[in-house]
Amino acid sequence: MEEDFEFGFTEDPKFSVERYEEMIRNHDQYFFDAQAFENIIDYYIEKNDPAKALQVTEYARNQHPFAAIFLIKQAQLLVVSNKPNEAFAALDKAAMLEASDADIYIIRGNLYESMERNTEALENYEKALELAEETDEILLHIAYVYQNMGDYDTAITYLKLCLKQNMENQDALYELAFCYDVLDNQQESVQFYMQYIDNEPYSYAAWYNLGNAYTKLSLFEKAIDAYDYAILIKDNFASAYFNKGNALVNLEKYAEAIEVYRQTFEYEQPNADTYCAIGECYEKLEQMDDARSFYKKSVKMDPKLADAWFGIGVTLDFEERYFEALHFYKKALDLDIANADFWFAIADAEYKLGHITEAEHAYEKVVELNPLDVDAWLDYSSILYEQQNLSGAIEVIASAIKNNPEAAELYYRMVAYLFAKGEYSEALNQLEIALTTDPEKHYILFDYLPQLQENKVIIDIINRYTR
Repeated sequence: MEEDFEFGFTEDPKFSVERYEEMIRNHDQYFFDAQAFENIIDYYIEKNDPAKALQVTEYARNQHPFAAIFLIKQAQLLVVSNKPNEAFAALDKAAMLEASDADIYIIRGNLYESMERNTEALENYEKALELAEETDEILLHIAYVYQNMGDYDTAITYLKLCLKQNMENQDALYELAFCYDVLDNQQESVQFYMQYIDNEPYSYAAWYNLGNAYTKLSLFEKAIDAYDYAILIKDNFASAYFNKGNALVNLEKYAEAIEVYRQTFEYEQPNADTYCAIGECYEKLEQMDDARSFYKKSVKMDPKLADAWFGIGVTLDFEERYFEALHFYKKALDLDIANADFWFAIADAEYKLGHITEAEHAYEKVVELNPLDVDAWLDYSSILYEQQNLSGAIEVIASAIKNNPEAAELYYRMVAYLFAKGEYSEALNQLEIALTTDPEKHYILFDYLPQLQENKVIIDIINRYTR
């Protein structure tokens, strides 16, 4: 006859696990009380072994058929094992045994949330709110569902409720920043974090998010102060150092930025983005060897980082090594084919190498991708003008004006081209528009066609607008 042993929760959890494993090895049947089974299940969950943990729930359910906890644990494990239908079935059984357990509705809500069945997810979370003692995580999940539905205002309401209950819920702080971002409402974001900090001055996450909100408002000095507080509270906060570095770059304080970026290496492994950011600072300081060395470290770590390949090209371009630069620009372009800046650099390098057709093609891509890039339109038209293709140059500038009706430099350039083509009356019309748009920029005309300084008609028109 098989002998039953009983093991209770007074035992050390480790002892319960050992006895359980012995039972499995011996194909035996020992009895464990509910707490001992919970300990064994938790042990396997911590060991990241859901299959074994699930096996324990089966034994536990056989020995304790009326304990809802084992059905709930089973449901959690089935969710992890990607068996939603079985998880739903376990939760239904658990609800029959103990309908007032909040975990049933939380797990069911999670399942519906992952299936994007938002209404059912919300119904379950609302039910869990009525039953649970601690509700900040439930409020956070409700906010997630509203985000999935695209209702960011309601999501913000729930995130604030969540933080009211638990000021230290980092996820809620970050999600709130995300929602304000989507709504492009940085002012309200700043207001919220300032209020939050009044109550909780040592929340590094709140200071960090305040810094991010200031950054988005281009208030870089204030952003740096906020990041400094975050770092003061949590001195190994690598992201705060990195974002502080970015803020310094925006203030053109490149040498300081390099120091701050380097500090991140004390607290986390160097990564490609940081190497690339340091490379860019050296590039701005025109220390091209240092810049290139950091860009190379960056692509070694992440060969898919287009900006770093591009950076190597920029350093070579600066040294007038256009042919080599082109090679790296094209590598960057392969990774990000729709990047107008990459096309612009390629156009410029091709032009400097005397590859006029290739340059024209690249400029065409730049203005197609970014029709608001006035410089690209000017350069593109300039190449055509140099090739004596006056009609082409005029056509390009006409398109440029259509896309940028406020840009005076385009009208002045048009005047120069029309004069060169001998279309004087249309040139004078365009000159009037240029002077109306911005009389101060009339020097552009003489930069292009110095001989017009001798033209009395033009000088008289200009004097009418500039006196």
